[in-house]
Amino acid sequence: MNTLYWLVKREIWEHKGGFIRAPLIGGAIFLVLNLMTLIAGEVVSGQNIRFGGNSIRELGRMLDEKQLAMVGMGLDTAMLFSTAIISVVMGFVVFFYCLGALYDDRRDRSLLFWKSLPISDTQTVLSKVLAATIVAPAVAFVTGVVAGVITLLMYATVLSMHGLGVWQLLTLAHPFRVIANLIASIPMYFLWALPTVGWLLLCSAWAKSKPFLWAVAIPVVTGVLIWWVQLMGLLPSSNFYWSQFLPRLLGSVWPGSWFAAAHHASNNVSLGIGLDGVENPDNPMVQFLSLGNLYATLGTTTAWIGLICGVALIAGAVWIRRWRDDT
Repeated sequence: MNTLYWLVKREIWEHKGGFIRAPLIGGAIFLVLNLMTLIAGEVVSGQNIRFGGNSIRELGRMLDEKQLAMVGMGLDTAMLFSTAIISVVMGFVVFFYCLGALYDDRRDRSLLFWKSLPISDTQTVLSKVLAATIVAPAVAFVTGVVAGVITLLMYATVLSMHGLGVWQLLTLAHPFRVIANLIASIPMYFLWALPTVGWLLLCSAWAKSKPFLWAVAIPVVTGVLIWWVQLMGLLPSSNFYWSQFLPRLLGSVWPGSWFAAAHHASNNVSLGIGLDGVENPDNPMVQFLSLGNLYATLGTTTAWIGLICGVALIAGAVWIRRWRDDT
């Protein structure tokens, strides 16, 4: 266990740019853009910002309890939006990290050094899996939470300058619930991302060159062949491969991709339960805030089949790394 811990730390040290700097840069850009938007709004509108003919101060007095709850939901969404943007960046980081995780060791011959140490191939591959599925989302979500809290304070401060109480706005939002739900989504990400992580590591361990081309070309060409066979009438027509299998194989490293599977499995029954138990199926951000929706995915066959396939692919990557050094 201690060896695995240090192997994971090694991955963080060697990939600080992707795991740490990329989320920080993404969060900083998000905050700067929000600040520029707020400053531009103040310069253009001054003290005359109006909604439906009413000033913000008048609007604050006119809102009833339900409408105030919607304001709080909007603030939660604004807070979560920063995490969503950073998560997109994180998805690309994890995707390309896994593609190069085992291939780069063979390319620069550092594989020979690591094999000379009392470290098993299983430990090495597992350290890369944990770095991709635990460390990367944890750093991204923490960065997103910090950026979201700063964004919330920025918007609350600006609105307070127009007559709304800053503490009233902060009490309408649910920052601690948002933070708790984001932390709770990390285990879900670990389980959901395994098929893509396993496939990319398998290609990284197997490909002699250009692992990206193999990782993408093989499933895409397979899909084209299946489509052609269906077109010839040799197989029943179905969009299962393109709508469910391929996104699961290549797109599971992006957080939130599990909601589509849960929604499909529930026969399009709304999963949009808001923070206060009020249905809101049209807001995907609110769906993300619901822990019930988050872990409802575990009740689908897609999640468990993907988990089994992911474990099998990772085992395949371990086996290939054990015997392949390209020497």
